[in-house]
Amino acid sequence: MNSISYRDRPDAIRALIDVDRVHRDVYLDAELFALENERLFARAWLYVGHISQIPEAGDYLSTTLADQPVILIRQADGTVRVLLNRCAHKGAMVLSCASGNAGKFLRCPYHAWTYKIDGKPLGVPLRNGYEGTRLHECEAGAGLTNVATAVYRGFVFARLAPEGRSFEDYAGAMLPVFDNLADRSPAGELRVSGGCLRSVMQCNWKIYLENVIDAVHPVSTHESAWQPARDAASEWPAHLPRPMALEQLLPFGAGYDFFQQAGARVYPQGHCILGTQASIHSGYDALPGYEDALRQAHGRQRTHEVLSFTPQNAVLFPTLALKSSPQTLRVIRPLAVDRTLVEIWALAPRDAPAELLHRTLTYNRLTFSPMSMVAHDDIHVFETLQKSLAGNGNPWVSLHREHRAEQTEAACPDISGTSEGLMRNQFRAWLDALVSSTDA
Repeated sequence: MNSISYRDRPDAIRALIDVDRVHRDVYLDAELFALENERLFARAWLYVGHISQIPEAGDYLSTTLADQPVILIRQADGTVRVLLNRCAHKGAMVLSCASGNAGKFLRCPYHAWTYKIDGKPLGVPLRNGYEGTRLHECEAGAGLTNVATAVYRGFVFARLAPEGRSFEDYAGAMLPVFDNLADRSPAGELRVSGGCLRSVMQCNWKIYLENVIDAVHPVSTHESAWQPARDAASEWPAHLPRPMALEQLLPFGAGYDFFQQAGARVYPQGHCILGTQASIHSGYDALPGYEDALRQAHGRQRTHEVLSFTPQNAVLFPTLALKSSPQTLRVIRPLAVDRTLVEIWALAPRDAPAELLHRTLTYNRLTFSPMSMVAHDDIHVFETLQKSLAGNGNPWVSLHREHRAEQTEAACPDISGTSEGLMRNQFRAWLDALVSSTDA
């Protein structure tokens, strides 16, 4: 690995990203990870939670964004806010539970400073002791820090940087993905259902994110899942309906031609969709009455648009991946340069058949549980890859597959499902984020 410092060295950072390969330091260097927190994650719109998880005033979720503890909390007027989970007094964490109801105010457990649920200061013990001091003139007197917050179709996002582009501008062409998800409900509403599948992996977050849009690996990496499914399907009585597990596992072995023809599209800011023409989710059986319910709610044209869109993964760079069918949300939460938390959430469309949620829960268990039929293959590759990258040998990681001149890639966003142009697009966004502040 290189021993140079990357801070305030945009030239050194640029040297890590070639048009068709990246240097291994992007996965291994702790200083680069710190810069990602400062320059990429802090300026991006990161997913925090869903409004269905905090239905009542005072309901909250706590999580971490770019190493910053935050609170998502429902206000009395029904709006939501994201606050830094840090008392203005000594910096103690105000709420340490993952979720709950704070009531009408927030109280720090250390010295009992209290705040309204919008973060404004409410009270301090020994108030007389602050008379004549500069408390009300400095940051400590202002209360909890509010973070820029955006809600779109029930999905809540936050931007840690005080200034920056709006969520709508940042998400751009990815907004219809969220519309598609919400409109799979006849009522146009989703709710998070059940618990969360969480896995901590000893690998860099970009290794995981690249896998999300890699349609080549299922044939080889997941042969241990799709081959037994194929064997079982060959012996399954033709007059009996096949189990849902077979319906969901068999497509992993669809073959390279299928994945190549599935199509993909890249967007600015590193966003992308894998499976614009087809995906491993395209062949799910129709559910009785569901299409009719959508037509009554949304009309024939919109229903066709919703049901015909079944991408393998849609990525809002840098940390969110969505599936429209099944309705699955994946959140990547980088913890360290070689440690990543991944959360898997199931979304239930309101007023839709219960079978839709059953399909989502089954798929999540089959593919994302650490002990599932699929995820253990991926985790093994991720963690051994992280170790082997640090070894001797070629310091570059290949992204050559289906590479064309950069100007051609930018002009032709529609690519094949097996193109590494998806990864190249993400690294262009990564590079832009890491060097833009030093170029300003």
